Amino acid sequence: MFAYLTELAGARELLFTWTMRDFKVRYSQSILGAAWAILQPLSLMMVYSVIFSVFIKVPTDDIPYPIFAYTALLPWTFFANSLNFAIPSLVSNMNLVSKIYFPRETLPLSAIIVSFIDFLIGISVFVLLMVIYRIPVGPTVLLVPLILLIQMTLTFGISLAGSAVNVFYRDIRFVIPLTLQIWMYLSPVFYSVNVVPERLRPVYFLNPMATLINSYRRVVLLNQPPNWPYLGLAAIIAFSLTLLAYRYFKRAETKFADLI
Repeated sequence: MFAYLTELAGARELLFTWTMRDFKVRYSQSILGAAWAILQPLSLMMVYSVIFSVFIKVPTDDIPYPIFAYTALLPWTFFANSLNFAIPSLVSNMNLVSKIYFPRETLPLSAIIVSFIDFLIGISVFVLLMVIYRIPVGPTVLLVPLILLIQMTLTFGISLAGSAVNVFYRDIRFVIPLTLQIWMYLSPVFYSVNVVPERLRPVYFLNPMATLINSYRRVVLLNQPPNWPYLGLAAIIAFSLTLLAYRYFKRAETKFADLI
């Protein structure tokens, strides 16, 4: 792993260049450009607000539903977009992969960084909602980078495994949207974890995204620390998955050029 990370660090200029290229290509010939990074979670927030605060009353711990939903939609959109772009990245750049040697993990990592830039853009709306709904900012907000680090590690691990498998089995591109849709319903994106029966929560929080989304809400909106045992479990799952996925990715890397 140290050798892999050292090689990746040596390719940081390539990573930066490819990230800027990906960001420009993603919004090239687009009228709204990077504004789509805001419109996607914002439009979902508006739809969910109507459905789950007007038609179906969902408990939100006395938090206005729009910001309750947006707090989850912002990291979830970052997670989903990262996987949607990172997993097909090797096959999408087959000419580069088959002709030039470079750390192949640069491609999925670049897609994740571009999605992270979108995430940072979307934070502007979140700050506006915090002001509108007069949500006080407490010291627990300082834990957001820790939660974000765990999420990015989890995303990187899934992207490494998914992008490698996608080289061998192209069906993965059809599995991603379905998996993400099911995964979203299994995570507290538009509902509170309080609706999950207490006896089922140990199983429910085996889903690391459920823990991460709940942690964002606790530290930002409720000024409460995260549930440390569950967050620790999410961290163990994320780092273990990334370690195993990285090893698998590097072993499979030697066959990429032939298969692509």
